[in-house]
Amino acid sequence: MDNLDPVDIPNAVQPAAKEREKDPVCGMTVNPTTARFKMLHNETEYFFCSAGCLAKFQANPEKILSSPPKPMGSGLASLSGPVLVMPTMGKPAATSNATSVGEPAKDTHAYVCPMCPEVRQIGPGPCPKCGMALDPESPALPATKREYTCPMHPQIVRSEAGNCPICGMALEPRMVTVEEDNPELRDMTRRFWISLGLTAPLLAIAMVSMLWPHAFMASPWNWGLPWLELLLATPVVLWGGWPFFQRGWASVVNRSTNMFTLIAMGTGVAYLYSVVATLFPQIFPASFRSMGDRPDVYFEAAAAIVTLVLLGQVLELRARSQTSSAIRALLDLSPKMARLISEDGSDRDIPLDDVKPGDRLRVRPGEKIPVDGAVLEGLSAVDESMITGESVPVEKMASSRVIGATVNGNGSLVMRAERVGSETMLAQIVQMVSQAQRTRAPIQRLADKVAGWFVPAVIAIAVVTFIVWVSFGPEPRFAHAIVNAVAVLIIACPCALGLATPMAIMVGTGRGAHAGVLIKNAEALETLEKVDTIVFDKTGTLTEGKPKVVVFSMTEIVPGISGNELLRLAASLERASEHPLAAAVVLKANELKLNLSEPVNFQSIPGQGVRGTVEGKSVAVGNSALMRAVGAFGEKASIPVVKVPGSTVIYVAVDGKYAGNIAIADPVKPSTPKALRDLIVQGIRLVMLTGDNQATTQEIAQSLGIEDFKAEILPAQKAEIVKKLQSEGHIVAMAGDGINDAPALAQAHVGIAMGTGTDIAMESGGITLLKGDLEGILRARKLSQATMRNIRQNLFFAFVYNSIGVPIAAGVLYPVFGLLLSPILAAAAMSLSSVSVITNSLRLRKVKL
Repeated sequence: MDNLDPVDIPNAVQPAAKEREKDPVCGMTVNPTTARFKMLHNETEYFFCSAGCLAKFQANPEKILSSPPKPMGSGLASLSGPVLVMPTMGKPAATSNATSVGEPAKDTHAYVCPMCPEVRQIGPGPCPKCGMALDPESPALPATKREYTCPMHPQIVRSEAGNCPICGMALEPRMVTVEEDNPELRDMTRRFWISLGLTAPLLAIAMVSMLWPHAFMASPWNWGLPWLELLLATPVVLWGGWPFFQRGWASVVNRSTNMFTLIAMGTGVAYLYSVVATLFPQIFPASFRSMGDRPDVYFEAAAAIVTLVLLGQVLELRARSQTSSAIRALLDLSPKMARLISEDGSDRDIPLDDVKPGDRLRVRPGEKIPVDGAVLEGLSAVDESMITGESVPVEKMASSRVIGATVNGNGSLVMRAERVGSETMLAQIVQMVSQAQRTRAPIQRLADKVAGWFVPAVIAIAVVTFIVWVSFGPEPRFAHAIVNAVAVLIIACPCALGLATPMAIMVGTGRGAHAGVLIKNAEALETLEKVDTIVFDKTGTLTEGKPKVVVFSMTEIVPGISGNELLRLAASLERASEHPLAAAVVLKANELKLNLSEPVNFQSIPGQGVRGTVEGKSVAVGNSALMRAVGAFGEKASIPVVKVPGSTVIYVAVDGKYAGNIAIADPVKPSTPKALRDLIVQGIRLVMLTGDNQATTQEIAQSLGIEDFKAEILPAQKAEIVKKLQSEGHIVAMAGDGINDAPALAQAHVGIAMGTGTDIAMESGGITLLKGDLEGILRARKLSQATMRNIRQNLFFAFVYNSIGVPIAAGVLYPVFGLLLSPILAAAAMSLSSVSVITNSLRLRKVKL
């Protein structure tokens, strides 16, 4: 916890944000308050964005200082592709890449690969090592633009300041979110739909030729079909599949073969072979000429592979955009405008970007706190549930700390801005979520690892096959060599390997949805079966998340006061209060259909409770301090209290005499105890983390049988505790429901969000339980175990077919049996392996959860 930023401690006195410094190596702006890399040289302190820049500076500081730093990316942008550099280890500030309308949307931010952290480039694109789309190194603010509108005539909107043409009033500024565009997703989507339109007739031709081969070959226009297929397949392979050839070539250049290497080889060889067969059919032996004295062509196989891979890329990029939209949604929680108090005392609305440390801001009832700071004037209750996770608002008065994006209650506040922009606690939470998400690797890495040795082996076998047939094969040797080498490459086409994981994930996630378990990413489903530690948030996860009256009791000191009468008098007084505990009392009275009266002489006493007159009786409701103030406790040393674990007790006095108490608690969900017992039986370690107080936390933990728990925890500390458990070798899942849980949900190996919680929690988690029911964790674990078992079976099928088919395609049976595996049979074997994988995956639809 020692390395937590000052912003992580809301009650600490935080210094005003310093001016930003410039990294002398790369020119990137660095926040000196949070910079982790710095060095004192010649009595001057320099700050660096990463460990790589610091190392360069240490190696030769005089040379770097003597030449101006290059703007970030100037040296990288001139390269034709991404470069490999040391990953950024610092904590870059959240910056905005918003552009004005009409400006070119050129992205100059750094992007990194989630699987290969050493890859870093300016602007989006594929990773040269694994082919995966790169992620932004720092989360970007939602793109916004400034508009000016008339407060009296909102239909008047201008791009520049001025006066309203109708009433003449000065137009007021406002910030409007601009919908962002994903050029890579748009490009892949366009390639997919065009390729699909061209591939469909190719598949139709292939299907008809398979169903009615004799009638098909006897048709007078059969001679022109290969040319028609060439015409249809060429744009699909050469234009639609061009990104895959680029990635496949990059994998060869970087000596890091992956799935795109296989895709490029499979489609490229099938297409080139078919082109040669169409242009020069006479070079093939007669035994391979089945299409009207022409050899078979495989244009439909090459086009279908490209189209399917394009579909996979579109789905992946859409999922990526949803992940980044979660971070943007976090940033978008901050209000767009703030109400600045000028030196003359007048108020005016300004864009949030214009707020500076030291500005005096007014926060009206119901508005969001614009930035982190301190209250100067006023009294109100602020809903900080997005940070603390607790449903009870916190009372704020002069000198109290307030946090940006939290919601003000019914009071009005005047505050001083202290930490703005990327320095706010919300921005820190966003940064933690972003960093945790980048550390994850997709489940497809298993196939890529296997491809690392599988692809070179297939290439070597194909080369050896060609050489052997050219040297020792029967005539025509060259034709036989080409056909058999092509058969090797076609049968090794990665269709089954590529389908092994996605098909199981697709069916498994569909089965989970029927059981109320939404799987956001495959990595979460893969890891869940290995989890040995589950960390729980309390409020809204183990409990229902809303305070309720759980018990109320009266004394015999005040005659004529029954339990319901005690509640009725208390609720009649509390209906004039805005406190959430008061709302719980009124809600309970309404549930019991008690007739409430209007209070008179109502008085709210901050920090103690409320008092007033109800039906001629003097009633006081509050804590023990209020009871002592009205003399309700008398000489008694102790007061009998009926309390349940985790509850808050408020006392009621009538006419100056103690009449009873009301226990209010956030009740535990009915399904929680059984679900926790089942998890303990499975050997899972349970940990509870909450921002609630120590006494309440201990009572809840003991009642649920949880031995490990920590109270009064901040969002950053939750993530740190999860990280500490991971460093000890545990596979950790985190279950939570609030914005404050987002960093820990992202940091954990598996984030499990309650469907009854916030959208941000659900976006940060890898798994969402729609019913907010912890028994869903048990169902999710069963689904994870079944899916991973299915994936292993699929990979086995895929490699068994390849392992058996590749040697046969190479011709190992020809010397003994005279058998050859033609490319068409190789394609059939390839299809059979895909069918086996799909059929096996479909079995997951019937798995019992």
